Amino acid sequence: MADTVLVTGASRGIGKATAELFSQKGYNVIGTFYKTPQKSSAIDYVKTDFSKPDDILKLAEYVKKNYGGADILINNAGIALQKLFTDCTESDYDRVMDINVKAYYLSCKAFLPYMINRKRGAIVNVSSIWGITGASCEVIYSISKAAVIGLTKALAKEAGPSGIRVNAVAPGVIDTDMNKNLDDESVSEIIGNTPLSRLGNASEIAKAIFFLCSEQAEFITGQVLTVDGGFI
Repeated sequence: MADTVLVTGASRGIGKATAELFSQKGYNVIGTFYKTPQKSSAIDYVKTDFSKPDDILKLAEYVKKNYGGADILINNAGIALQKLFTDCTESDYDRVMDINVKAYYLSCKAFLPYMINRKRGAIVNVSSIWGITGASCEVIYSISKAAVIGLTKALAKEAGPSGIRVNAVAPGVIDTDMNKNLDDESVSEIIGNTPLSRLGNASEIAKAIFFLCSEQAEFITGQVLTVDGGFI
């Protein structure tokens, strides 16, 4: 029987590319969406609001009822915030941290028991290069993505004895809707500082995620795979 993969935030960008890749490889794929309903004969889409803990519990119940559990968890759903630090509000902080960090924590907590019982499983958390280096005007976002790296490294040590691998990917600037608000000057500057002289695309991040979940990475855990064209 094929393994079951849960990809959060699978309606667009990196999440969608990842869900589609796993589906093409023969996995059972569950993908979540928030606003835009998704229809696919190959991917089981479930509406989930990751700012609401109850929604995460309902998602876990759905996966358990219909699939037994998830063998692979891809925590990808997230939001960005580009704003001067002095203009950020406490509500800005709470919303970003709730979706980018707390939801990852709650998802891991909800789906880990199934993996522990089976003594196998893989979790990949989507962080960002800004979680490593920090970014001006993205302080709260950078905090959240740094926290994802901390979660990844700590959980890898705790879950390792149960045969579960936990890794993260740290994408560079990727040509997705999340970065559509960047002006031409900013994009040109980023490209100019990237050794491969271009932005990345969602399928390249999906391939990195798939690698970390594959047999080729069966002795890799607690790592952060930076996929940024050499930017940092």
